This record gives sequence, C-alpha cells and structure tokens, in this order.
Amino acid sequence: MFRPIRIDAVLIQAVIAGALSFAHLHDLAEAAGQTGWKAWAYPVSVDLLLVAVWRRLRTESSKLAWFWFLVALVASLGANIATAGLLDLDHVPAWLRILVAGWPALAFLGGTLLAHTPTDPAPAPDPEPAPRPAPVVDRPEQPETAPALPQAPDLAQAPASAVPPKTSAPTVPPALVDHARKVATEHRTRTGTDIDTATLRARLGVPEDLAGAIVAQLA
Repeated sequence: MFRPIRIDAVLIQAVIAGALSFAHLHDLAEAAGQTGWKAWAYPVSVDLLLVAVWRRLRTESSKLAWFWFLVALVASLGANIATAGLLDLDHVPAWLRILVAGWPALAFLGGTLLAHTPTDPAPAPDPEPAPRPAPVVDRPEQPETAPALPQAPDLAQAPASAVPPKTSAPTVPPALVDHARKVATEHRTRTGTDIDTATLRARLGVPEDLAGAIVAQLA
C-alpha cells in the first residue's frame, strides 16, 4: 500500500529557498567570469559544503564545524544580496572575481577538514562507586575468669573413712574432644600457655571430672 503524500509547508519552503539560492549563486559566478558548466558547479559546491557541515554538527558541535557553516552561509547569502540589485553584474569588481575564482579551493579545504578531522571522544562515564563493606564491630573479648575452686582436703590427715572411694573416669565423646582441642589451640595461640582444667571447664560448660578427663586426652 502506498502512503498518502503529505504536503509539508517547511519542505516546500526549503525547496523554494534552495532553488533561488542555487540560481543566485549561478548568476553571480557567471557574472564573475565563470561561464558554462563552471557557473553551475559553484552552487553545487556551496551546497555540498553545507551538507558536510550539517553531518559534522550531528555528531559534535565544534568550532571547526561552526566556522565552515558561517563560511558557506556567507557565500550563499552574499550571492542572494549581490544579485538583488545592489551589485552591477555587468561590472563585477576585481575582489569579487578573486573570491569567486578562489572558492573551489576554499570549499575543498573546508570539506576535507570536516571529513578527516577526528571528533572529540565522548567523556567516559563516571565509574559506579563500589559498595561499602558492612562495618565490622569489634566486640570486646570477655575475660575468662576461672571459677574459684574449693580447697581440697588434706587426705593424709583425714581419717580413712573420710577418703572418698575412687570412681571410674567418665567417657568423653570424640566430638567433644575435637571441640576441646580447638579451644585449647586457640587459647595457646592467644596466651602462649596451655589451657588448664578450670579454664577448659568454664569454656565448655562441662562438669569438673569431665573437664579433667578431656585435659588428660589433650595432653
């Protein structure tokens, strides 16, 4: 299906302005001594320079692009004004003939600079800030206080009937022995001394006889 053709007023205005500017440039070049096909090449040269400037301005707004835009605009507007009756086209001044004759080289220089001058690189985006690690709160280590042990009675002076009978050593689970070994190693690393029965009993929370059996296995 064909799309319906919409008449755009801006497009029509652009065609009219381009055609009149094209004709004025041709008339000025012809009056300056450029006859035949050479007179038609001048408006094409001006329009091509404007296209090169437009393409450069689409990528960046540089001083170079704006300078050559002003040059092409002055050439186009100058031709429109010069052919409006302010200039005698039958007696073109010498300076205008020089400008018209030198225009092709000037337009070629501008087009070359616009096409081959590198554009400014886009600024690199700011790196995202690294996430801050969660603050580590140093908890003060609680001092290990060994519970006060009751003073053992002197068995040598006690009567025979007061000596308690010997009991068998309690059975220590292997997992508890491994855990006690880790506690003892950590205590030795921190204090430089072997852990005693009272400290081990306080750290593990076990009865005194079981702590003694564990210490015996750690020895």
